[in-house]
Amino acid sequence: MTKRIGIFDSGIGGFTVLKSLIERQLDIEVYYLADLARNPYGEKSHEEIRSIALEICRWFSEKNLNALLIACNTTNSCALELVRNNLNLPCFDLINSVSEIVSSENIGVLATSATIRSSFYRKVLESKNKGINVFEQSCPKFVYEIEKMQIDKKKIDRLAEIYLRPLIKENVGEIILGCSHYPLIVDILQSKIPKSIKIIDPSKSIIDNFLKSFSDLKKISHKKTYYENVEFFVTAKSDEFSMKVKNWLEINKKITLVNLRTDT
Repeated sequence: MTKRIGIFDSGIGGFTVLKSLIERQLDIEVYYLADLARNPYGEKSHEEIRSIALEICRWFSEKNLNALLIACNTTNSCALELVRNNLNLPCFDLINSVSEIVSSENIGVLATSATIRSSFYRKVLESKNKGINVFEQSCPKFVYEIEKMQIDKKKIDRLAEIYLRPLIKENVGEIILGCSHYPLIVDILQSKIPKSIKIIDPSKSIIDNFLKSFSDLKKISHKKTYYENVEFFVTAKSDEFSMKVKNWLEINKKITLVNLRTDT
């Protein structure tokens, strides 16, 4: 039986989770919600993020989902329990998922300011991996730059040097991309660190955890990445988002504009 899966993010960062899910070639329907009206989340307050999370819960509650994938690390860190308590369905998050696969003694985390302020990554990593050292680095400008229609690679390159330098100095063995937008610039990040440092993309871990709970999902055979059963919803800038879907996912899809405060 086809499963209905929800994915949400403030923008295109959730594409990394969506890709990881779709690549598994599963019998699923996906509702992808991008809250472009309030993107980016990373510089918002804890209270703002939790208020937004409640609106997202209300919207998804009408979609008859089998599971929700929280593709936004900032929401994971500030409102995970709120989301789980307000939706009577399995909710999977990036932070707990990735904490199960780290193996180095010194771990670096790149994330938004709100995620770093919450200390959620540190708490989860230290609770599940005794004796490790966690070094967190906020990257306040990354999401804003990644969300642009025309990415300024030179500027992202300069920002990457600034954000990565403190982690390299701490001799980290692994760096977690603690924002779902960051895997979209992984090539730039990889070019700025020694080859001995491993970059970890949590979008793969969250799908692995999801599949542990839904091991009965059937596979569908197809030759290329399959987005026919994905519906996209945005809270603003639908035309711009349509272009981003085409640029990043190489597909043309209908984009539906919604208002989280009134639409169901």
